[in-house]
Amino acid sequence: MLTNIFILACSLMLIIKGANLGTKYAARLAEGFHLSKYTVGFIIVAVISILPETFVAISSAIEKIPSFGLGTLFGSNIADLTLVFAIILYLAGRGLKVEGKILKNRKIYPLILLLPLILGLDGFYSRIDGMTLIIVGVVFYYIAIKDGIKNDTRIKGEHHLKNFLMLLLGMALLLVGSHFVVTSASSLAFKIGIDPILIGMFVVGIGTTIPELFFAIKSIKRNDDSLAIGDILGTVLADATIVVGILALVSPFNFSLTIIFVTGFFMVIASLLLYYLMFTGRTLARKEAYLLFLFWLLFVFIEFIVSKFFRS
Repeated sequence: MLTNIFILACSLMLIIKGANLGTKYAARLAEGFHLSKYTVGFIIVAVISILPETFVAISSAIEKIPSFGLGTLFGSNIADLTLVFAIILYLAGRGLKVEGKILKNRKIYPLILLLPLILGLDGFYSRIDGMTLIIVGVVFYYIAIKDGIKNDTRIKGEHHLKNFLMLLLGMALLLVGSHFVVTSASSLAFKIGIDPILIGMFVVGIGTTIPELFFAIKSIKRNDDSLAIGDILGTVLADATIVVGILALVSPFNFSLTIIFVTGFFMVIASLLLYYLMFTGRTLARKEAYLLFLFWLLFVFIEFIVSKFFRS
């Protein structure tokens, strides 16, 4: 048990260092290439942040339990849209400024999250479904990059490669630290005797949100609100399209429809709630953290009941 605690502590140190490097060089990269910080967070940082969920999804497909990966993906998305935002709002102690590009995407964003639910209404994801999700995700990201480039196309500075490599190093530290946090915390939970359902829901689902959580916390401390918001929203979109698509391509699979009607439904509603809160005042106020947290608790309660009594 002491070994697990030591590994957990070292992993958290890696995460903190990774978050420091990631936010610092992501901001420099945005400035150098004349990209908005929201765009860098939404695309570059988010694509790196989805690696934990991707590894879980692919591993579950290889182990012939892809529905576990799907549930983890949707569950971690809900945690990102509610719990993670609630935490960073509370720690910020102020409202988060919402960039105009975020509100511009407010109508299509929840619709894209709705796509994997529509494709999964038959309780099966085929390779065609998977390819459709990947294409939609890639096209949305292409449009985001195109819209995110500022009018001034001159490139400032000569250190873009260094900034990008340092960003990769920071995110790599985040990912390694996150992996060992999940594994050591899971081992501790088993030894203490925590229910496996709760381990899956809290340790795995929430554990995969660690990269974006720590990146977001560091970003808001640097007053880079757009980096934080972009990272979280980009991670959720990539999970729901590209990662689910990869999961279906690796191993087309059947799954319980409760994942669509409960977990997927909560994911879409969470995105609508978040965008509504952002649109009403163009800021996310600290008091709204409590509403997002209560929504996440409601999801946990419903998910626990459904997992216990309705899923085989």
